[in-house]
Amino acid sequence: MSTDLEALSRELDLAFAQLTPVERLKTLVERVPGRIVFTTSLGLEDQMLTHLIFAEKLPIEVKTLDTGRLFPETYTVWRETEEKYGRRIKAVYPKGEALEELVNDQGIDGFYYAPEFRKACCGVRKVEPLARALSGAEAWITGLRRDQSANREGMHFVGFDAGRGLLKANPLFDWTREEIRLFAEEEKVPVNALHGQGFLSIGCAPCTRAVRPGEPERAGRWWWEEETLRECGLHVEPDGRVIRAKLVPGTNHGDAAFEGPAES
Repeated sequence: MSTDLEALSRELDLAFAQLTPVERLKTLVERVPGRIVFTTSLGLEDQMLTHLIFAEKLPIEVKTLDTGRLFPETYTVWRETEEKYGRRIKAVYPKGEALEELVNDQGIDGFYYAPEFRKACCGVRKVEPLARALSGAEAWITGLRRDQSANREGMHFVGFDAGRGLLKANPLFDWTREEIRLFAEEEKVPVNALHGQGFLSIGCAPCTRAVRPGEPERAGRWWWEEETLRECGLHVEPDGRVIRAKLVPGTNHGDAAFEGPAES
């Protein structure tokens, strides 16, 4: 099956270049033999995709990863979206025991102290829940765009995620942020109020700030770190491998964090 999906990913990648976003979604529904899952962060791009899926009544599962640390504005747009379209956005939460171990080990905001702590937090709150959200799916839809960051320029409309054994489709890959903003405005798509306050890429509240003039779109994510990828582990390796954090909850890393926080 993986060989068939890999061949299909190449066919769809070529076909998507000539199609509109809604045509791309419909083509996925027609060509993919099994379940299709769209994971939304409730940001601008994902809201456009949610609108297209719900408005066209496409048989695509819409899920979101509720890390427990989202902005109040994110929960508001979640509710507004469900009310507008009359469809439920299914939540996937971190496992309680793993989350307890993480916080008891590194502290409630331990991610500020070391990159390994932050990656461990993303692993528990996002990467592991994503694996459950995609379990059994044949295709995964995301809102990635080519111009969001340098490391996303090399991605494709559709690729084969070898690590997860599924198609990964990016229907808005060639759209600009301004084009998506205008679409949302014209179609009256609910959008996160934080976008109007300089938050271009919105994740967890403690790990996201507004972007300053001239900064790249993802500069507001994990800004205290010196790394340039600005990724949480969901979209890093082109072959589908997820970068796992070296920190292991429950092994007494937490006390070391009190030596001093990272410079912001």
